[in-house]
Amino acid sequence: MDQKIQIKEIARLFFKLGVIGFGGPAAHIAMMQREVVAKRQWMSDQQFLDLLGATNLIPGPNSTELAIHIGYDKGGWKGLLVAGLCFIFPAVLITGIFAYFYQKYGQIPEVSPFLYGIKPAIIAIIIGAIYPLFLKAIKNVYLGVIAIAAVVLSLLGINEIFLLVGAGFFMLLVKNFRQSRSMKSFVPLALFPVLHGSFLSTINQSLFWTFLKIGSILYGSGYVLFAFLDTELVDKGLLTRTQLMDAIAVGQFTPGPVFSSVTFIGYQINGFSGAIVSTLAIFIPSFIFVALIHPLMKFIRNNQSFAAFLNGVNVASVAIILSVCIIMGKETITDWRNIAIALISAVIVFQFKKINSAFIVLFGSILGYLLIQF
Repeated sequence: MDQKIQIKEIARLFFKLGVIGFGGPAAHIAMMQREVVAKRQWMSDQQFLDLLGATNLIPGPNSTELAIHIGYDKGGWKGLLVAGLCFIFPAVLITGIFAYFYQKYGQIPEVSPFLYGIKPAIIAIIIGAIYPLFLKAIKNVYLGVIAIAAVVLSLLGINEIFLLVGAGFFMLLVKNFRQSRSMKSFVPLALFPVLHGSFLSTINQSLFWTFLKIGSILYGSGYVLFAFLDTELVDKGLLTRTQLMDAIAVGQFTPGPVFSSVTFIGYQINGFSGAIVSTLAIFIPSFIFVALIHPLMKFIRNNQSFAAFLNGVNVASVAIILSVCIIMGKETITDWRNIAIALISAVIVFQFKKINSAFIVLFGSILGYLLIQF
């Protein structure tokens, strides 16, 4: 499954995922697994798991970085750029439109009736994706123990990077090679272009370096991003807490990466140029990190020590997605309507593995809208 894919096919797929990608990183990853592994068979479950594990070990938005990884794997440097940009662009465009009308009218539109049925449908998509990944990842009893422990600890609120690295080192200890090899750690370092002079105003320079820093060091979900933004922008008086809360809302009900909320924030602070600069800064590190780590993936999988570490990380990665799914289910499936949508969507997901994810999302939205009228 090492065949290269035409760039236009990569662009078409990730643009579509950027348009229909509601539900956050776990949902995006599930949709990618469904489209890339189950439907198109561009790669095996094991290859997908390895990319997912590598994604979780570097800072930045997980689903965006996974898209970039897949693009690089299937289309080289062009694929890397095209997959990432096509996945990000719809969310940035939609968020930018919301930002414009928000600044003009001071409020965001009411869209909850259309999102009511999307969430339970997305939960079904996530379960359908992680089921084969779990079967592939749990190769022995030790990995099974890690999976259970990671789900429980994730639900208890333990930081995901501790779970991932801890799982990796646990499997290294289990492996216990007689011939140990020195494992040199590597820290991705990149020289970012310095933008100065008339190209950037003072406020845009501040936005650029703030979001570049966040994109370079942030681990975790979009919720962790908002904690950073509260400290970096609200506490410094660049943004009101109300604007931050509205940015969070926009990030939740628009498709694509939650990090596109930064587009909304940049627009509120310094208009169109602020939105562009902020968006570029938050996503640039993801492209650089993936470009640095992806060429090492074959070496990591072929090296016994690294492979054991990666197996542990892979299991923990899937377990964390399962814990997110459990939390989403508790928050979302609260009445008979949600249950009905989730069950029907699950039947569709498991019985029709090659059906387009967009149809499932659309089905959930329409059915949810109709049911809440009763």
